[in-house]
Amino acid sequence: MGQLLLVRHGQASFGADDYDVLSQTGWQQGRRLGAHLAAAGVRPTVLLRGGMRRHRETLEAMVQGAGWSGPAVEEDARWDEFDHLGVVARFPDLPADPFSLDRKEFQALFERATELWTAGGDGYDESWHDFGARTSAALADAVARSGSGQTVVVVTSGGVVGLVAAGLLGVSGAALPDTWQRLNTVAVNSGVSRVLVGPRGTRLLTFNEHEHLAGELLTYR
Repeated sequence: MGQLLLVRHGQASFGADDYDVLSQTGWQQGRRLGAHLAAAGVRPTVLLRGGMRRHRETLEAMVQGAGWSGPAVEEDARWDEFDHLGVVARFPDLPADPFSLDRKEFQALFERATELWTAGGDGYDESWHDFGARTSAALADAVARSGSGQTVVVVTSGGVVGLVAAGLLGVSGAALPDTWQRLNTVAVNSGVSRVLVGPRGTRLLTFNEHEHLAGELLTYR
């Protein structure tokens, strides 16, 4: 059996000029996760990350915490999050400054905006269908590298993790957007989802592990 660990990035900087920067909490989450995985005996044979800064910084923090000396980190932009800013921007009757909303209000707006996107709306730089296609392709390549005794660690985003998890649970068609939304909403920063790869195929073992977090380190956005 091989395994694939999908890691949601640490907390980014909501409301800041550049969201794509880890907060101090995000750095702590990454280091704490790295130490937790190393203590559990995880020794990656492949390290992958999306092309976003929060992916890079999360993996840097994990490597610091774990003390891993290899392998070299590889970047694959197919693991990037969908353009949530673009999706929100196309929502009708958008507030003048949606990022001035508190987290709860913004989450409600975000969910309504993504519902329109997943329904197949036009005018988006990347459609829901295209997001699914690139995520599936990235997963297939990572699975191909998760052979017997191999451990592939991927740092990505909550939307990607939720879509992979829903697919591995066998959800498809009209039920997929709702299941994806539910999984995406509860994904914690630096949470880990484990995928087993073996003779019986590719199976989701766990979703959103976060026992390495406690107190104020447990965040969702």
